[in-house]
Amino acid sequence: MSKTWGIMMLSVISAPSLAETELAHNLCGNSMQTRAWQPLAGLDFGMVDIKSDDIELLGTQSAEFTGNVDINTLTMSLSAQSALIDKQRGLLNATGPITYRDPISEVKSSGLNADLNNSQISLLGADYKLTDQQGHGGAEKLTVNKSGLNLLNASFTTCPGETPLWAIQAEEIALSREEGWGETHDMVLRIMDTPVLYLPYFTFPIDERRKSGLLTPNISSSDRYGIETVTPYYWNIAPNYDATITPRYMSNKGLQLQAEFRYLSETSQGLLGLEYLNKDESEPELNDRFLFHWQQQSYFGENWRANIDITNVSDDNYLTDLNSGYAASTDTQLYRTGSLSYLGELWRTDIQVQNFEVLGDHVESYAALPQITFTQTTPFQFKAVDLTLDGELSHFTNDTEVIEKATRLHIEPKASFGYQEHAWSFLSELSLLHTNYRQEGDLNGTDYAKSVSRTLPKVRLHSQLNFERDTTTFTDNGIQTLEPQIQYLYTPNKDQSDIGLYDTTKLQDDFFGLFRDSRFSSVDRIAAANQFTLGATTRLFNNKSEELFNFSAGQIFYLSDSAKPTSQGLNSDTNYNALFAAQTMLHWHRRWYLSGGIQYDTDGKQIIQSNVTLDYKGDDNQLIQLNHRYANDVSGNTIEQVGLFTSIPLSDQWQFVSSYHRDLESGRSIEAFSGLQYESCCWAFQITGRRQIETDLNQAIGLEQATFDSSIGFNIVLKGLGSKSRYDAQKLLQQGIFGYRRPYFLNN
Repeated sequence: MSKTWGIMMLSVISAPSLAETELAHNLCGNSMQTRAWQPLAGLDFGMVDIKSDDIELLGTQSAEFTGNVDINTLTMSLSAQSALIDKQRGLLNATGPITYRDPISEVKSSGLNADLNNSQISLLGADYKLTDQQGHGGAEKLTVNKSGLNLLNASFTTCPGETPLWAIQAEEIALSREEGWGETHDMVLRIMDTPVLYLPYFTFPIDERRKSGLLTPNISSSDRYGIETVTPYYWNIAPNYDATITPRYMSNKGLQLQAEFRYLSETSQGLLGLEYLNKDESEPELNDRFLFHWQQQSYFGENWRANIDITNVSDDNYLTDLNSGYAASTDTQLYRTGSLSYLGELWRTDIQVQNFEVLGDHVESYAALPQITFTQTTPFQFKAVDLTLDGELSHFTNDTEVIEKATRLHIEPKASFGYQEHAWSFLSELSLLHTNYRQEGDLNGTDYAKSVSRTLPKVRLHSQLNFERDTTTFTDNGIQTLEPQIQYLYTPNKDQSDIGLYDTTKLQDDFFGLFRDSRFSSVDRIAAANQFTLGATTRLFNNKSEELFNFSAGQIFYLSDSAKPTSQGLNSDTNYNALFAAQTMLHWHRRWYLSGGIQYDTDGKQIIQSNVTLDYKGDDNQLIQLNHRYANDVSGNTIEQVGLFTSIPLSDQWQFVSSYHRDLESGRSIEAFSGLQYESCCWAFQITGRRQIETDLNQAIGLEQATFDSSIGFNIVLKGLGSKSRYDAQKLLQQGIFGYRRPYFLNN
């Protein structure tokens, strides 16, 4: 017999989950999968559908249902052996066995009491599973109400099975939907049913909202630091302000305090970072060691932008000795910049102050205080000719150099004419480069002049053809392109030895660099040019427009001896009169990539730089990369290195990663790393070992003596206690001196 009785709505607030964990059914198997609950079709809002084998009306306000009782609302369903409903008092009592389901949980219980007027349900002897994520446990009493979920004498784990690897037991677990956090009282953490940790009070997140508290600590050991423990504390100051305070203890060095403050306003966002070590036990001759970092971006209306990026350290070897998240250990200089920009319809103006902290025994850089640049973003047009005007006013200071102060004014008007079609393009540019210098210092006996005015014209002509044909080489219904290009560049030769070098360096001589209109950044040196550059690129695409292959090659041909780099006296050690550059990429299989490049001096018959990388990218984090790099002059030293990255899944749970780099010039390894990771649906751990050369910025690159640091690290995560991110073994390969990267992607 089945009967249906419509009464008042049974209003129940769905309880939030115990912890925000990611689904890992593929690791846990079917034992942790719970079918998502759906409300009964055809229910109207505010109604309850009740079916049973028998019903007995107790007056006009109450009824007793017996035998296969099914109760359904829009927010939950209930199966029981019997149920008693008192409509007048708003009470529901059910006896079991009982199965209660809502959008996020499934509960097996022996009895249920519900206060319909206060929207509260209590389940006795409850065994529950979470349906929107992994997790299950038991409770002597489970209560669902408007604020959330409350469990008495409860347990929780994300591990499958009757005897989970880990579980927590607590006298009380309260989950607040309003606050977004859960808390436990008298909690015991059990590993393999053995108690290992007692906490009288513990909190954890159940949604994306933030709360102050301890974050997951890290423990490691190394030759340099000894036993190292990092214990972060997160302070949720306000919705738009927060801070992280991290004590870092190193048995070989001492106690370091790290603090980061983040802020957000209507116009700005930024962070302040401070790291402080009062006394370094391994470097007793040093005073206190610190790092300061300030980064901010501001937006004032549609046109104004401001930016601040400042990093300062107490000593040159701070980063190599202590490491930091604000700069790399291989950085040789730290930026200190502040800028204010105006973006108009015709012009862009930038006002910038800039200074560099040079690390190691190197010449100090000039500070720009200030540097004002203006760029015309929308050209004036005279018939088919575009007219633009760019310029700059800069003031440089450096007390350690012969020229202590210098003011530079640069103005560069340009006229350009361009034409572009699908098959070809042409661009012609005529520029006038006028620069005026005022230089101060003890210039007697030097080539420098107090006042210098330099005016140079520059002519650039560039043209490119685009050919295309169908091909069946390496692919069916493919397309091959050929893109030859030619450039003529002319700038007269002028002696510039009376001008100091303030912010000018030589640019990279790769294939794309062959077609630049300048060899130096900035304008302290303007290289003479009377040259043709010839080059071409060919590409191969499959029928899905995927690029399978490309090859580019080009060379500069000088028309006069005075235009050759070695005849100009500008950094003659790194100048080449017949520079050939080429680069290629081959993607012959969806998993295999080969990329490489070379720069070659055809006059001197020597390789300047080269690199080659072979990548295999498989499924399930399978990765192999071999690479080789060579440079004949890096601060006066030859560099030749080979490297290997590999990530091999041993099974669904086990992953092995390793990397190795060797310096062929010195005949020694630079860095060796290996790691083993295990991950199940409820816990994961990583064990890593590393041996890498210690960087000392006060020593020369080619120093024969080298010091190595060996370290071992161990991390463990119990999923479901606040951890929200899965382990990614490939992230381990991005750490260290050489980080794994895929060179055929531009976003690296």
